[in-house]
Amino acid sequence: MGRALPLLLLPLALLAAPAEGGAEEVKIEVLHLPEACSPRSKKGDLLNAHYDGFLASDGSKFYCSRTQNEGHPKWFVLGVGQVIKGLDIGMMNMCPGEKRKVTIPPSLAYGQQGYAQGKIPPNATLIFEIELYAVNKGPRSVEAFNEIDKDSDKKLSEHEISQYLKEEFARDGKTRHPSVHDEVLADIFKKNDHDGDGFISAKEYNVYQHEEL
Repeated sequence: MGRALPLLLLPLALLAAPAEGGAEEVKIEVLHLPEACSPRSKKGDLLNAHYDGFLASDGSKFYCSRTQNEGHPKWFVLGVGQVIKGLDIGMMNMCPGEKRKVTIPPSLAYGQQGYAQGKIPPNATLIFEIELYAVNKGPRSVEAFNEIDKDSDKKLSEHEISQYLKEEFARDGKTRHPSVHDEVLADIFKKNDHDGDGFISAKEYNVYQHEEL
């Protein structure tokens, strides 16, 4: 077969990502794969994507990123707990322009507790339809720390991270609402500046908080 699967066969391309320490796994169905598929996402990358969430039991939609933030795609760092575990797994090794359907078992979603605020019942299997727009080197990836830390003081200031975000956004050439930069910057400090001193230390840099969806 050639470099890319024929479009008619793409919905049949089923992948499986094993869950850690258990039999349940995330099922990944590739709906569209660009012929030029690069770069591929990895832990610590900053991703830009839209996704819709459905209950597998009845197909009802419980989440749509297009209805939030004035319809702008969602930014998040992959593999650090900013989204549920199943999405962290299901969006690994994904490239810009790729579309996936990801089926997530309860153990990698909201488990026995469910998520009442998000209208997700206990023990719910979730389905997400995802369209990925950009894969950037994330501001919280280990390899990026020294690059961001311009003065080599082993802690990241708001100015240092702000400059890094501007450079990354300019590099991919996409037009974004000015508020996106400020929102990403605020999110980074909210989740990492645990002592509230206005800096992210090397220790804090590798401590991640869980964020619902």
